[in-house]
Amino acid sequence: MDWLERLAEEKILEAMERGEFDDLPLAGKPLPLESNGSVPEDLRLAYKVLKDAGFLPPEIEMRKEILNLRELLSTVDDDEERRKLSKRINDLMLKLNLLTKRSFDRDDYEVYVKKLNEKLSRR
Repeated sequence: MDWLERLAEEKILEAMERGEFDDLPLAGKPLPLESNGSVPEDLRLAYKVLKDAGFLPPEIEMRKEILNLRELLSTVDDDEERRKLSKRINDLMLKLNLLTKRSFDRDDYEVYVKKLNEKLSRR
Protein backbone atom coordinates (compact mmCIF):
# COMPACT_ATOMS: atom_id res chain seq x y z
CA MET A 1 0.00 0.00 0.00
CA ASP A 2 1.44 3.38 -0.91
CA TRP A 3 1.19 6.43 1.35
CA LEU A 4 -1.90 7.81 -0.38
CA GLU A 5 -3.83 4.55 0.01
CA ARG A 6 -2.80 4.35 3.68
CA LEU A 7 -3.90 7.94 4.27
CA ALA A 8 -7.27 7.29 2.60
CA GLU A 9 -7.75 4.10 4.61
CA GLU A 10 -6.96 5.94 7.86
CA LYS A 11 -9.46 8.71 7.03
CA ILE A 12 -12.15 6.13 6.24
CA LEU A 13 -11.52 4.26 9.50
CA GLU A 14 -11.65 7.51 11.49
CA ALA A 15 -14.96 8.47 9.84
CA MET A 16 -16.34 4.99 10.61
CA GLU A 17 -15.34 5.35 14.28
CA ARG A 18 -17.13 8.71 14.45
CA GLY A 19 -20.24 7.04 12.98
CA GLU A 20 -20.33 9.14 9.83
CA PHE A 21 -21.41 6.14 7.74
CA ASP A 22 -24.09 4.86 10.13
CA ASP A 23 -27.15 6.47 8.57
CA LEU A 24 -26.42 6.16 4.86
CA PRO A 25 -29.52 5.32 2.74
CA LEU A 26 -28.65 1.66 2.06
CA ALA A 27 -26.58 0.94 5.17
CA GLY A 28 -26.61 -2.79 5.92
CA LYS A 29 -28.58 -3.61 2.78
CA PRO A 30 -27.39 -5.01 -0.53
CA LEU A 31 -26.87 -2.46 -3.28
CA PRO A 32 -29.60 -2.54 -5.94
CA LEU A 33 -28.55 -4.36 -9.10
CA GLU A 34 -28.97 -2.67 -12.43
CA SER A 35 -31.90 -3.92 -14.43
CA ASN A 36 -30.71 -5.07 -17.82
CA GLY A 37 -33.25 -7.78 -18.55
CA SER A 38 -34.27 -6.18 -21.84
CA VAL A 39 -30.70 -6.26 -23.15
CA PRO A 40 -29.70 -9.48 -24.93
CA GLU A 41 -27.24 -11.46 -22.82
CA ASP A 42 -24.48 -11.29 -25.43
CA LEU A 43 -24.65 -7.45 -25.43
CA ARG A 44 -24.82 -6.82 -21.67
CA LEU A 45 -21.08 -6.54 -21.08
CA ALA A 46 -20.64 -4.22 -24.07
CA TYR A 47 -23.54 -2.03 -22.89
CA LYS A 48 -22.11 -1.93 -19.36
CA VAL A 49 -18.71 -0.80 -20.70
CA LEU A 50 -20.39 1.88 -22.82
CA LYS A 51 -22.55 3.01 -19.90
CA ASP A 52 -19.54 3.24 -17.58
CA ALA A 53 -17.79 5.34 -20.24
CA GLY A 54 -20.76 7.71 -20.42
CA PHE A 55 -22.35 6.43 -23.64
CA LEU A 56 -25.86 5.10 -24.12
CA PRO A 57 -27.12 2.48 -26.57
CA PRO A 58 -29.35 3.85 -29.35
CA GLU A 59 -32.57 2.49 -27.85
CA ILE A 60 -31.88 4.16 -24.51
CA GLU A 61 -31.16 7.46 -26.26
CA MET A 62 -34.46 7.09 -28.12
CA ARG A 63 -36.34 6.39 -24.89
CA LYS A 64 -34.83 9.50 -23.32
CA GLU A 65 -35.78 11.58 -26.35
CA ILE A 66 -39.34 10.23 -26.25
CA LEU A 67 -39.66 11.15 -22.58
CA ASN A 68 -38.28 14.64 -23.22
CA LEU A 69 -40.63 15.17 -26.17
CA ARG A 70 -43.64 14.00 -24.14
CA GLU A 71 -42.72 16.44 -21.40
CA LEU A 72 -42.39 19.21 -23.97
CA LEU A 73 -45.69 18.21 -25.57
CA SER A 74 -47.48 18.74 -22.27
CA THR A 75 -46.37 22.38 -22.23
CA VAL A 76 -47.17 23.34 -25.85
CA ASP A 77 -50.42 25.14 -26.67
CA ASP A 78 -50.00 25.60 -30.44
CA ASP A 79 -51.94 22.88 -32.32
CA GLU A 80 -49.49 22.71 -35.23
CA GLU A 81 -46.51 22.36 -32.89
CA ARG A 82 -48.37 19.68 -30.88
CA ARG A 83 -49.04 17.79 -34.12
CA LYS A 84 -45.34 17.92 -35.11
CA LEU A 85 -44.22 16.78 -31.66
CA SER A 86 -46.78 13.95 -31.64
CA LYS A 87 -45.61 12.79 -35.05
CA ARG A 88 -41.96 12.84 -33.90
CA ILE A 89 -42.87 10.84 -30.78
CA ASN A 90 -44.80 8.28 -32.85
CA ASP A 91 -41.93 7.96 -35.33
CA LEU A 92 -39.43 7.40 -32.53
CA MET A 93 -41.70 4.85 -30.85
CA LEU A 94 -42.05 2.93 -34.10
CA LYS A 95 -38.30 2.99 -34.66
CA LEU A 96 -37.70 1.91 -31.06
CA ASN A 97 -40.18 -0.96 -31.38
CA LEU A 98 -38.53 -2.13 -34.57
CA LEU A 99 -35.07 -1.84 -33.05
CA THR A 100 -35.94 -3.81 -29.93
CA LYS A 101 -37.67 -6.57 -31.91
CA ARG A 102 -34.52 -7.41 -33.86
CA SER A 103 -30.77 -7.13 -33.61
CA PHE A 104 -28.93 -4.17 -35.10
CA ASP A 105 -29.37 -3.64 -38.80
CA ARG A 106 -25.98 -3.28 -40.50
CA ASP A 107 -26.73 0.35 -41.50
CA ASP A 108 -27.90 1.22 -37.97
CA TYR A 109 -24.77 -0.36 -36.52
CA GLU A 110 -22.49 1.64 -38.82
CA VAL A 111 -24.26 4.89 -37.90
CA TYR A 112 -23.94 3.99 -34.19
CA VAL A 113 -20.22 3.23 -34.52
CA LYS A 114 -19.66 6.49 -36.41
CA LYS A 115 -21.45 8.50 -33.70
CA LEU A 116 -19.51 6.68 -30.99
CA ASN A 117 -16.19 7.40 -32.71
CA GLU A 118 -17.11 11.07 -33.11
CA LYS A 119 -18.00 11.33 -29.44
CA LEU A 120 -14.78 9.59 -28.38
CA SER A 121 -12.63 11.81 -30.58
CA ARG A 122 -14.09 14.94 -28.89
CA ARG A 123 -12.86 13.85 -25.45
